[in-house]
Amino acid sequence: MSAEHAHLPPGVEVITTLPEAPALIPAGAEARTIRVTLSPGDPGAPPHRHPGPLFGYVTQGEILFELEGQPPRVLKAGDALFEPGGDVIHYQGANNLPDAQSQLVVTMFAPPGTPILTVVSEEELAERRYLRVTQP
Repeated sequence: MSAEHAHLPPGVEVITTLPEAPALIPAGAEARTIRVTLSPGDPGAPPHRHPGPLFGYVTQGEILFELEGQPPRVLKAGDALFEPGGDVIHYQGANNLPDAQSQLVVTMFAPPGTPILTVVSEEELAERRYLRVTQP
């Protein structure tokens, strides 16, 4: 435990921090807390982007998570996640478990009235395929 967190009461734990977060939050943004529950094997939303950054935590199960410019990875209950939002494509947010529900909770910072997500067209996916990191 770092010295800055030594004063926390028992049972309180800092999972992760993101010092650069304030620079990524759009001016005038509102905070939205969103729970995503995925049934067994659910592929999640199609490739999309978010209007602002989000910071979250997997509360149950396993999520296959893939952002543009990063290789796909499996996040398990207890793992934190970050998306910068804006132009970055969120390719996958699927339930990695075929026989159990998975869930995550995120806080998104976005301009009021903007949609939670916007699906990316097939044409744009083709144009930006060079930005997608594939696993060997």
